[in-house]
Amino acid sequence: MLERKWWTLVAVCAAIFMLLLDITIVNVALPDIERELGASFDELQWVIDAYALTLATLVLTAGSLADLFGRKRVFLGGLACFVVASALCGAATGPLFLILARGGQGIGGAIMFATSLALLSQEFHGRERGTAFGIWGATVGAAVAIGPLAGGVLTTTLGWRWIFFVNLPVGAAALALSAARLRESSDPQHSRLDPFGLVTFSGGIFLLIFALVRGNALGWQSPTIVGCLAGGIALLASFVVLEARRERSMIDLTLFRKPAFVGAQIVAFTISAGIFAMFLYLTLYLQNILGYSPLQAGLRFLPISIVAFVTAPVAGKLSAHAPPRALLGVGLGLVAVGLVLMHGIDTSSSWLHLLPGFLVAGAGIGITNPVLASTAIGVVRTERAGMASGINTTFRQVGIATGIAALGAIFEHHVQTRVAEAAARAGVSASESGRIGRAAASGRVEEALRSLPAGARHAVAQAARAGFVGGLDELFAIGAVVSAAGALLAFALVRRRDFVAPGGSG
Repeated sequence: MLERKWWTLVAVCAAIFMLLLDITIVNVALPDIERELGASFDELQWVIDAYALTLATLVLTAGSLADLFGRKRVFLGGLACFVVASALCGAATGPLFLILARGGQGIGGAIMFATSLALLSQEFHGRERGTAFGIWGATVGAAVAIGPLAGGVLTTTLGWRWIFFVNLPVGAAALALSAARLRESSDPQHSRLDPFGLVTFSGGIFLLIFALVRGNALGWQSPTIVGCLAGGIALLASFVVLEARRERSMIDLTLFRKPAFVGAQIVAFTISAGIFAMFLYLTLYLQNILGYSPLQAGLRFLPISIVAFVTAPVAGKLSAHAPPRALLGVGLGLVAVGLVLMHGIDTSSSWLHLLPGFLVAGAGIGITNPVLASTAIGVVRTERAGMASGINTTFRQVGIATGIAALGAIFEHHVQTRVAEAAARAGVSASESGRIGRAAASGRVEEALRSLPAGARHAVAQAARAGFVGGLDELFAIGAVVSAAGALLAFALVRRRDFVAPGGSG
């Protein structure tokens, strides 16, 4: 029994590491992908968005199906889907091929993420559960932060295709281990197929996330984005109204009457929107402003990864003794302090300005992740852990998508304003300055500057650089406020009395 539970932890962490690594590992390889596949900037955005979109859309549905059909069976299916899709990504012959394969990765990732906490909760109890969730949390933090380093190493040494091919041996080992060691479990008495719930919830989340990830590119007032937002809200409202009337619904909406459960979702959203969404802009800053190679940029993320990895198991053990509200409040509070420490950069700053903030924020991530995992499923019976895990993961992914979209809109506005002012002084047209501003916000300013008169290039390039740095500095302040608000709400809402004892009802 003891051996099986630890092998379960190894298999789950290997799968989670792969799927989260692929959220950030691709960023540093985008320039190489662009050159080899001849991809446009819009297609490069879809390489990122296709994965995030399918992952966020399907994770809750996957959790509910796992409760019904068996968590081991569904987990193995998701793992196999992810491995096959990774092989297809590495073999891509064009941008559309790669985008579709990335969507396949997201489907497999959603299934694995939705079932991971449920598989752990059925095997670990008491103090061992804190240790297991601590290791799980360390894996989450390390995977997200180490992605740029792994992407840099693989892209520099073997080529961008290996950021996907590396999943094949790891995935094959995880499949073999999972098939041999995982124990099957389900909750068929309280789960059922709900076609209406599947369609309205998945469709609503898809439209909402699509609008968030594409709003900056298409324009927030475009008919496509407005229609997607309206349609997504309408579908989710229909889901809530009709599911509330059903005796056995896809989601137990009564859980949201528990302050601790609501607090867990707020923490999931705010840590994703406050710090994890920031990694995209930090990667662009290190490579495009400070001039580091993919490998060099990845190495500079190591401090945040190492601190998060070391802190998480300690926090997991503390969760058996300290109040979860205190740990979540302290964790998100440290993330806020870390972002405040990163604030204040200018065009003369080096990456060392970020280092104190990286260390403090890394500790905050390490404390928050394992406690959040145990809180998210600690307020439900073990049999409904798949559903609870799916809800929490959905809030994580919506937080990342919302954070990137909201931060991106503010960031682009800041950059474009600075560029437009400089371009106007240099005699550049408004339409041309807008194009250069968009390119600068995405890190492609040098390409856009080639079409300008030689006399205007230096002034506009300096304005683009200053706008990029100033925009990022503004994002640090916003992320700090979001994280601090999450810390206060976690401390206010997460209460011990809302938790369910093993074998209890709730």
